[in-house]
Amino acid sequence: MSDIDKATQTQLDNIQKKTGKKLEQLGALLRKSGLSKHGELRLFAQKEFGLGYGDANTLVHAVLKSDGTRQAEGKGEGQLLDAMYSGPKAALRPIHDKLMKEIVKFGEFERAPKKNYFSLRRKKQFAMIGPATNTRVEVGLNAKGLKKNARLLEQPAGSMCNYVVRVTDAAEVDKELFAWIRAAYEAAG
Repeated sequence: MSDIDKATQTQLDNIQKKTGKKLEQLGALLRKSGLSKHGELRLFAQKEFGLGYGDANTLVHAVLKSDGTRQAEGKGEGQLLDAMYSGPKAALRPIHDKLMKEIVKFGEFERAPKKNYFSLRRKKQFAMIGPATNTRVEVGLNAKGLKKNARLLEQPAGSMCNYVVRVTDAAEVDKELFAWIRAAYEAAG
């Protein structure tokens, strides 16, 4: 079992403890809600079970078996990148490549490809990189106390990342961005 699978299992175990319900019971309640879209089910889980965004998101993925990890199974990193950065998003691939070329110099970490982004993890996720639209890549960062900046967009509590940086051109992949990524890398320990 990968570290990511272990982390997800720990999260699911904690969700069951928080709610006092087994995963099967939570799944039955989600299905009984009559909702079918992931976002609707996530909001339902947040409201009905008192879960934060991340826990509700993981729960819905587990119940629907729809997480990006399952969708990426059996595919190599290159194949996933080719699919992620295809069609109108193909022009964004140099941004991803430039980011990864420098991030690998930080040291060891796990790359966990999802369907639409790459999760980068040490003991915990420190960054997410993927095309958010046809014109920009988003770099999600998990770090606390980074100095506020117009480029560094703080996310609401309970989001998958503490900060997001929107990158529309490889020239925006600079020392400032790498300093933020390194801070997240070091904090993930």
